[in-house]
Amino acid sequence: MMAKAALGCGSALKRQHCILHYPCFPSSSFLGDASRRLARLALVPPLRGSSSLQLRCQGADSLAWNGRPVLPIIPTHNWSGVVGSRPMQDIFLQESKPDTRLKIFSGTANLQLSQEIACCMGLELGKIKIKRFADGEIYVQLQESVRGCDVFLVQPTCPPANENLMELLIMVDACRRASAKNITAVIPYFGYARADRKTQGRESIAAKLVANLITEAGANRVLVLDLHSGQSMGYFDIPVDHVYGQPVILDYLASKVISSDDLVVVSPDVGGVARARAFAKKLSDAPLAIVDKRRQDHNMSEVMNLIGDVRGKVAVMVDDMIDTAGTITNGAALLHQEGAREVYACCTHGVFSPPAIERLSGGLFQEVIITNSIPVTEENYFPQLTILSVANLLGETIWRVHDDSSRPKLRYNSSIR
Repeated sequence: MMAKAALGCGSALKRQHCILHYPCFPSSSFLGDASRRLARLALVPPLRGSSSLQLRCQGADSLAWNGRPVLPIIPTHNWSGVVGSRPMQDIFLQESKPDTRLKIFSGTANLQLSQEIACCMGLELGKIKIKRFADGEIYVQLQESVRGCDVFLVQPTCPPANENLMELLIMVDACRRASAKNITAVIPYFGYARADRKTQGRESIAAKLVANLITEAGANRVLVLDLHSGQSMGYFDIPVDHVYGQPVILDYLASKVISSDDLVVVSPDVGGVARARAFAKKLSDAPLAIVDKRRQDHNMSEVMNLIGDVRGKVAVMVDDMIDTAGTITNGAALLHQEGAREVYACCTHGVFSPPAIERLSGGLFQEVIITNSIPVTEENYFPQLTILSVANLLGETIWRVHDDSSRPKLRYNSSIR
């Protein structure tokens, strides 16, 4: 049995123990209005002996409509017979220049996701040089000009969290010193997010400290995906765009033939009830169950009781992340004891600290569904694992931030009845 990683555009790329799917764009609105589409076209000189001017999309080799690249051909003769033709021609050619104010750079934490985001947006990643000295210090140099540009730096602070965080801070500093107009830190996974409050005396609030570091480094905006708790947005003194990964997972679940009468959404702990309730509401208002858990120590938990009825039903456990998988596997074992027919685990961030892989592949789960906000190495693939891509989601948000437009509520195809 092979693991499935739905990363999304019509075709499937087979890898060892994994199938990577590349889905199509969610809607035609992804590429924005006509003027923005024209702004992405690069001029291609006409062929010798030809009287027409060809406009080729920069992403024509990787992006296509119905499997065919779009190559619009605009005639350049007989403009005089059209009223207002000369101004229209000048405006068209002026708008056809590529938008050079938007730059996307990637750190080393999740280069594959950054490449998918750039591909979905029809852009190329900016050239950047990142290396580490023998003593572990990080060196960053931009290989192209960013003066007056909107710069987006894609870098999750996933394990190793400290190295990736420091790399992000140095990238922000390099862009600030290169006179970038706006610097947005795109953080698909925000490390230290769980240290968002004091649960005991003399504890630190590391989430606030990391927010201060990113702000002081020179970032003007932060784009994050599924924070552990919403109040972490208040730790930043700069604008924060909080994107939810639920639509991606909901679209995938909607593609499965599951009757709403057989479905129950389960929160693995009391703290995730609000998240599970919102998830259940979008799944045809499915019933909700809660696992009552008592945590003995960090990364250690003990399941105590189940609130709700799961007998004979398909249980979908929803959480924001899976770290050591102790909480979710103990909950899955309890659900099976209470008579659940199948158990699905859904989360946005697959941290997968040892011994998570052994626990998740032990046969308790029908499927473990995560996103590619954190890269998963091939040795950590297992048959029940499915990886969904958030590249379209983040790409759409980046375009709207760049265009100074609002973020719409993302819809999903509800086929669960």
